[in-house]
Amino acid sequence: MVLDKTSMKISRWGKGILSGFLLLGALQLPVSSVSADSSIDRTVRVALFLDAGSTYKSTVPAVTLKAESEWSAGFSFGGGFESWVQLNAGQSARFSVDGFKVKAMESKDWSIVSAAVKKLQGTADKPVLIALDQGGSTLYQIFTGPYATADEASKAATRVASSIPGQLKGQAPEARGSYYYTAGSFGSKGEAESLRQSISSQGVDAYVVLTAPQQFAVWVGGMASENDLAGLQAQLAQTMPQVSLAPVNQGTGLIEFKDATLNLEAPSPVDHYKLTGADARLIIRDGEQSVIQVTERSARQYRGDFEISNYNGQLALVNEISLDQYLYSVVAAEVPSSWHLESLKAQAVAARSYALYNSAINKFKVAGLVDTTLSQVYNGVDKEIASITEAVDSTAGEVIMANGKVVEGVFSSNSGGVTADSSEVWNSVNSIYSSTLSQEDKAAEASLKSWYHVLLSTGKTGYIREDNIVLTGGSTAAGLKKLAVTTSSVMVRPLPIIQSNVEPVAKMNPGDEAIILDKVSESNSYAWVRGPFSSDDLVKSLKGKTVTEAPATITNLEVTQRGPSGRVLQVKANGQILDVKYPDLYRSALGGLPSTLFDIVAIGRYTVQGAGDVRSTATSTSGTTVLSSSGVKTSSGNNLVVLGADGVSRVVEQSNEFMFVGRGNGHGIGLSQWGAKGMADAGYDYRQILQHYYQNVSIVRNEQ
Repeated sequence: MVLDKTSMKISRWGKGILSGFLLLGALQLPVSSVSADSSIDRTVRVALFLDAGSTYKSTVPAVTLKAESEWSAGFSFGGGFESWVQLNAGQSARFSVDGFKVKAMESKDWSIVSAAVKKLQGTADKPVLIALDQGGSTLYQIFTGPYATADEASKAATRVASSIPGQLKGQAPEARGSYYYTAGSFGSKGEAESLRQSISSQGVDAYVVLTAPQQFAVWVGGMASENDLAGLQAQLAQTMPQVSLAPVNQGTGLIEFKDATLNLEAPSPVDHYKLTGADARLIIRDGEQSVIQVTERSARQYRGDFEISNYNGQLALVNEISLDQYLYSVVAAEVPSSWHLESLKAQAVAARSYALYNSAINKFKVAGLVDTTLSQVYNGVDKEIASITEAVDSTAGEVIMANGKVVEGVFSSNSGGVTADSSEVWNSVNSIYSSTLSQEDKAAEASLKSWYHVLLSTGKTGYIREDNIVLTGGSTAAGLKKLAVTTSSVMVRPLPIIQSNVEPVAKMNPGDEAIILDKVSESNSYAWVRGPFSSDDLVKSLKGKTVTEAPATITNLEVTQRGPSGRVLQVKANGQILDVKYPDLYRSALGGLPSTLFDIVAIGRYTVQGAGDVRSTATSTSGTTVLSSSGVKTSSGNNLVVLGADGVSRVVEQSNEFMFVGRGNGHGIGLSQWGAKGMADAGYDYRQILQHYYQNVSIVRNEQ
């Protein structure tokens, strides 16, 4: 659908200002659809922690888990689950994966190691503090990592040394790895622990390892290479000739120790299990009606099982859960539970389609989904609510289909009155995602306050919310109306929105007056303003996001090409195309804008239309010819007030900065969440809503 030029205009704000926050669910390039047949598994795999390279990265050195019921850790062999570790209800345990790491230091002095851990926690080299029994006393060891390669670990050792010089006491952090010798196997943990302590007393690192249910071994080393490991064998041959060492063949195992990282005020160790073995996958399972808490994910609780593995040298934590239980959380996180049931049902069907589509292609290799807006927001059971559960259950099995395939039901927060065409986001054409009107998106600003754009006596400009002022009835000689502030310490904001992390332009008190330049809606997901951005701001934001390096100084920035919905396809800086890989990247490239449906307003520059339609461009710094009641004169002062042909007053500031005025929040493809709310409020059912936003599709119940 191609819109006429009038409908492509951003809004009245576009004549003055507008922009927003990047919806983190930025789309990947589209891939072929998948069949919605009985082969699709009704469980989904969601990664909470994973290093998938450029597509996703969220890592921790270890995870702390706890379940409401008795729970266990084990492995799946031949399709059956074999429990290796039994844990009590309410018991916390930590888990990690073995690999390249740094042994930072060791000491029996708690004050020294706790201070070192606190310092390392503020760096990129995250620590784990091990507590080992050593002949009645406790030996503490600090490790950082894991790292993807031995070289990365070696570089990290240098960083660690510079981070904790006061605690090292002559020790030198060194790169370690997963090369071990085994010193024997035992039927009890006590026997293995006794040998471990004997070896450790010789200054050689040794650990108890669970190699099968109730089967224990002692592993020596944990070195970065076979050469490093060989040195340990020679050392023990001299001090403990009775111990026979054999190389560990990287079989599956759980290295056991106590972990003191969680409380650095006083030692309170918990059990820690470190997974070893190529392609090993540890399963965490609790009671059927129980939930598992993940401390490192804001202590959220989750249904289903967890899987721990080593992927790209990092810990991967994946939640395997039934599809509809996953949706109970996702829909609750994506839209307010108070919205009309039909809009919640539309969201449920779109989210189900999205989950099945991406699970079938295993988008992130060890999981089809992640728990952030890069896929769909997933917060576990904490936000589940009855209205959402009803929406999911009442649409059970329903998916969006086209040509016999499940459609990737992509969605965004607000399409700004018109959805995006796929070509405006992906550089490709998909008829399912054609541009269509979404007038109901205006529902996002229905209950918001208006803001006044004002000029202060100091020459500064900003915005005051309407509930803090009264119109005085007075006006300037030029006919501009005035207002007065009615409450104390009223913030004059740089944009028509409360931003707690942004300094106000000024503060006003009762009786203080200002000149009214304009009245606008509060910046929201439908209509917004962002900026001002200086040349330096933009150059910094553009770095690494364009194929050709952006100009070092930006004096002119303009939209030079738009798509069917009016979204930006091309922007030029100083006449040079800012060549992003695909159009939707302009959101992040230009400072994190909410959408690409925007206009650019250059502060300090304006156009004068003279006789014969002759136009000239000037800036407030270059001197401006003004026709006044006293004749023609030149103005070169700050903050020139210009009255446009539309009757709106603007201040042309003495600066070279840019404002973005726009509509919508997100990529704009597919379902608009606010538009769906507006349609549901107007009486449309969820099927009508979905078929409005996805072209030429059917809503099919996929029975299995």
